[in-house]
Amino acid sequence: MEYPIHYGLEKTGLPLILTTDNPKNLCFLIDTGSTNDVIFDFVYKHFKDYFTHTTDSQNIMGIDGSLQPTIIVNAALQFDDLSYKAPFVVLEANDAITQVQAETGIQIHGVLGTPFLLKNKCLIDFDKLIIKDND
Repeated sequence: MEYPIHYGLEKTGLPLILTTDNPKNLCFLIDTGSTNDVIFDFVYKHFKDYFTHTTDSQNIMGIDGSLQPTIIVNAALQFDDLSYKAPFVVLEANDAITQVQAETGIQIHGVLGTPFLLKNKCLIDFDKLIIKDND
């Protein structure tokens, strides 16, 4: 996999990638500091059919720094030739996402954190502005 991140960096200053299949064009922030993969609750509510419920839950640190209870769902997402199946925490972060959208014109639907990067052996090449697997 080699996925360009130049558009997101140029437009917002954030490394963003989009899903390429159902659900198509979901925008994810690549966050090397996130210990979870996250889907925001407004996306989960709208695309419930694309997620599989689990009985798991977890408390995580929200964007505002407070501890929030979350449910965990499984998702299968496609990023060009990369199929990614993993658990995602469902996080309410509407105020922060609305602010990012107002400032950049881009709506972020979730976060791909270290679980995504490690599972796919991804490297972020900031010289070429790409995310690529290590194979």
